[in-house]
Amino acid sequence: MRFQLLGPLSIAHGPETVVLKPSKPTSLLAALLLHPGAVVSTGYLLRAVWDEEPPATARAALQTCVLRLRRLFAKYGISATTIEAVPGGYRMRNDTETLDLVLFRLLTAQARAAAGTDEELYRLREALSLWHGQPLANVASRMLQRDAVPALEQERLRVLERVCDLELAAGNCHQVLVDLYESTRRYPVRERFTEQLIEALYRTGRQAEALAEYRTVRDRLREELGVDPGPGLRRLELAILRAEELGPAVRGEGTAELPSRQDPAAVTGAVAPRGSGAGAGHPGGAGTA
Repeated sequence: MRFQLLGPLSIAHGPETVVLKPSKPTSLLAALLLHPGAVVSTGYLLRAVWDEEPPATARAALQTCVLRLRRLFAKYGISATTIEAVPGGYRMRNDTETLDLVLFRLLTAQARAAAGTDEELYRLREALSLWHGQPLANVASRMLQRDAVPALEQERLRVLERVCDLELAAGNCHQVLVDLYESTRRYPVRERFTEQLIEALYRTGRQAEALAEYRTVRDRLREELGVDPGPGLRRLELAILRAEELGPAVRGEGTAELPSRQDPAAVTGAVAPRGSGAGAGHPGGAGTA
C-alpha cells in the first residue's frame, strides 16, 4: 500500500511507513486521495489547501505544492506522473494496491455480495484492519477536517455496526463487548451501538449492567437532545425487565442514528468536491504543473 489515509496521512516506503508533516502539500495530497481516479477541480483544491482565504497568488502556489509533492514522491520511488495535470484540475489514479481507502471500499462491497455471513464477517474485519487511528490526523485543512473526516468516520462506523450485528447473531457476545464499550463511549448519541451493548450484556447474564447502560443513555438523550430512546432500545428494556429470552440477534427497526451537533449526518460513498460536478473538473483553472 503506497498511500494511507485511514489514519494519519502517510506513504509506505519498503518496510517503513512515513507519516507526513502537516503542510499545504499534505493537505493537497489528502484532497486528491479522497477522490481516487477523479478529476478534482482547482477551486476545490484551493479551498482544501487555504480554506476560505486563498491568497491572490494561490493558483501559482498550488502548482508549487504539486511540484513539491512530485519531488517527495521521487524520494520514495513513486512516479511523478502519479499526479496528473488535466483540464480543470488534477487527478491521481489509485487502486487497491496503492490506496487503503480504495481497498476498504472494495472489501465492504465484497462483504455485501458475500454468499454467507462467515465470508461477510471476514471481509468486514479485513476492511476494519486497514484503519490506524483518526483519519487525516496530520492534515491541517479545516475544510477537509470538517467535511471529509466525518464522512470517512461514518463509513467505518457503519462497517463496525454490521460486524457487531453479525457477531451477536452468531452468539459471540463476549467477543464484541470491548468494541461496543469503546464505541458507546466515543459516540454516545449513536443509539445502535448502545442497543448492541445492552443486548450483549443481557445475553451474557449481566442484567443489572444492561439496565444501567439503558438508563445512562436514556438520561443523556433527554438532557442533551430532549428525546427519548428509540423503539429498539425501549423494547430491549422491557424484555430485560420481564426477564424474557431474546429472539435471534438481528438489526432492529427504528434504530437509526440520532442527530446531534457532535455527530455529523451520515453520508455514503466518496466525498464529492464542492462545486466540482461530483468530482469532474470544471472551468476555473487548469493545472499546468
